[in-house]
Amino acid sequence: MSVRNFALALAAVLAVSCAPKTQENTQPGSAGTQAAAQQAPAAQNKEIKPDMEKLKNPAAAAETAPASFKVKFKTTKGDVTISVTRDWAPRGADRFYSLVKAGYFTDIAFFRVIGGFMAQFGIHGDPAVSAAWRPANIQDDPVKQSNGRGYLSYAMAGPGTRTTQFFINFGDNSQLDSMGFSPFGKVTEGMDVVDSIYNGYGEGAPRGAGPDQGRVQMQGNAYLKKDFPRLDYILGAELLN
Repeated sequence: MSVRNFALALAAVLAVSCAPKTQENTQPGSAGTQAAAQQAPAAQNKEIKPDMEKLKNPAAAAETAPASFKVKFKTTKGDVTISVTRDWAPRGADRFYSLVKAGYFTDIAFFRVIGGFMAQFGIHGDPAVSAAWRPANIQDDPVKQSNGRGYLSYAMAGPGTRTTQFFINFGDNSQLDSMGFSPFGKVTEGMDVVDSIYNGYGEGAPRGAGPDQGRVQMQGNAYLKKDFPRLDYILGAELLN
């Protein structure tokens, strides 16, 4: 990605995530996409089922992560394994672990995918769940790892605003390090799957043709399934260790 294009993409990330938290600027969530996703078989035994009590009460889902752990995402394009090292970003790792354990990552859209830059996901498809987590901010972690290819960080709206939104870096995005984006994990299997995630919608509305985040927050999966049928999704998550 050229310096100019990177700057434009980064500006878009910050404009989306740094604006005041209203219906107009929060991130879109999940929805089953493609016929295959909509007709996906029942989750396997190891896949974590959604715990609606925890999903609607973030305080009940707060857990401390182990020093290291792996999570397998089953996506509409194939499996992706993320290895997390808690020491890199303890608060971020704890939140991610808590979300996995609560079954949050079930039918979650890669709602904003910009080629050469990153794939963003993490807003829930159920508007009630999204509303519960929007104010559940966690404090920042110092940046210990660089935002290189395959590293996983939180999208954020400035200091102290991390919630449930994440992005996987497609390439060297070390320019993000000085802005406080602190990676807590890395894709260790399936980066080719990440590379194949659908990116045709590009930037979100109003800057681009992608999902309007205010509508996603209000309408959830119904909106994404109807208006953005080619999006890819996380169908479920599994703790590997």
